[in-house]
Amino acid sequence: MRKIAIIGSGSWGAALGIYLANNGNEVKLWSFNEDEKKSINNDKKCIFLPKAVVPDGIVCSTDFAEVLDGAEIILHVTPSKFVRSTLVQYKDLVKENQMLIMCSKGFEAGTDLTLDEVIKQELPNTKYGILSGPSHAEEVSLDIPTALVIASEDDEVKEKVVEAFKSPKMRLYTSKDVRGVELGAALKNIIAFCAGVSVGLNLGDNTFAALATRGLVEIARLGTAMGGQEKTFYGLTGLGDLIVTCGSTHSRNRRAGELIGKGYSIEEAKKQIGMTIESVDNIDVAYKLAKKYNVEMPIVNAVYDVLYNGLDPKTAVENLMTRTLKEE
Repeated sequence: MRKIAIIGSGSWGAALGIYLANNGNEVKLWSFNEDEKKSINNDKKCIFLPKAVVPDGIVCSTDFAEVLDGAEIILHVTPSKFVRSTLVQYKDLVKENQMLIMCSKGFEAGTDLTLDEVIKQELPNTKYGILSGPSHAEEVSLDIPTALVIASEDDEVKEKVVEAFKSPKMRLYTSKDVRGVELGAALKNIIAFCAGVSVGLNLGDNTFAALATRGLVEIARLGTAMGGQEKTFYGLTGLGDLIVTCGSTHSRNRRAGELIGKGYSIEEAKKQIGMTIESVDNIDVAYKLAKKYNVEMPIVNAVYDVLYNGLDPKTAVENLMTRTLKEE
């Protein structure tokens, strides 16, 4: 049994907590919200996971010190836009023997940094890793078999995380490609959003498959330009995560795209989804990074124009289909 702190009580944080507690670990979960804390502690329910039951091995608190005290592993699971602001609140409580695992997916808006770069700025002496892979919170909380990747340059980090997670319901692979694993996770949300737009436009399976496949090419282009290994983008944290995010109604990113395809504004879509939509928060970053690294990303450019320049989604699809023909 390991003592694990989880920072963030949203659907993914709660799902990880439920799984890890059921797997024999002692879990303390931090929430910024008193109502969520009471629901988890008293009612044994997470409002974002209506089918799941919170086991007795979880205690939720709004006190960072209480949650972090004695933990071997800290899982950070907040929306990407709140990663730094939350880290700043608890970084002085992190001990030398504690390791930080980033479970959030995305970029930091404003700086265009990856989240591992944020960790290195705020906690430069802390051992850390990136946990990612094709994993809907709803399914992990119900013990549906799942495979993830823990990426770190530190072998001890990988060993301890694998030990805490491994079970017949969860298989963990290891990787040293921190940058590739993180970029695959961040960029796939954007392509899933685009795939959702195609569903909202009733364009069919052919269009959906084309967007997902060519979107993966764009992910790999930018990812390798930024230092990731190409093979990573065709593994669990690239192709695998893209499949599960594009193809499922569990995906907030895909559902948001569908609403845009049906004519909703982005603000209306956010209200309908009711939770953070990482793709919307990160499309602007991906667009700027493509320019910075001189990488061709026509799908990302198209969705950027839809969201920020008023381009009609149908026109965006037509523009993509009539680009200059070339070899695949």
